[in-house]
Amino acid sequence: MRLAVIADVHSNIHALEAASMLISERSPDIVACAGDVVGYGAFPNECCSRVQELCSRSVAGNHDRAAISKDVSRMNPYAAAAAIWTSDRLEESSRRFLSSLEPSVRFAAGGRSAAMFHGSPADPDEYVQEDAVDRDLLDGTGCDILILGHTHVPYVKSFDERLVLNPGSVGQPRDGDPRGSFAIVDTDKMDCETVRFEYPVKEAADAIVSAGLPRILAERLSIGR
Repeated sequence: MRLAVIADVHSNIHALEAASMLISERSPDIVACAGDVVGYGAFPNECCSRVQELCSRSVAGNHDRAAISKDVSRMNPYAAAAAIWTSDRLEESSRRFLSSLEPSVRFAAGGRSAAMFHGSPADPDEYVQEDAVDRDLLDGTGCDILILGHTHVPYVKSFDERLVLNPGSVGQPRDGDPRGSFAIVDTDKMDCETVRFEYPVKEAADAIVSAGLPRILAERLSIGR
């Protein structure tokens, strides 16, 4: 079976719609979201609605939690400003959706066991970079497929037909490539493809500026940082 994984949409509806079209073309059996549906971008409600339609499994990211709680104590000033802006504009349906998300989820995928977290299995705010991924991290979860988000940088590591993957970011990449990314896992072959895609970056950036959000959040879209 095919498992599609997205993460770190960050209220970028332009990128999310582009990703959704490509995902639909691949006809996955399951679509999962590894958190941070909102934050940074100008379209939190639209992205909440679209993720609910697209994904059958989702977890909460730190920006999702901040949009509900308004606790921005662990955020930099730009992220904090965006979180408060987002919280003030959330519709009730979006608020209910984000409030319903748990920090982790486990599910079956084609006879394989999958576990999904936004940060690390131990700390939802911890960044797990590729060089920190090892067999112990995977063994600690007891799953075949470990899905992580939060870093905005895609990677895949294999351990004896078991996988640890990060799909990168749909809406705000940080690996120097401004294209969005998502992952497609073939659970029969136990391999994972990272898919990069173009979207109208300027439109997304202009919307951020027009909304009165910090300009740096718009500028970084064009450089993927």
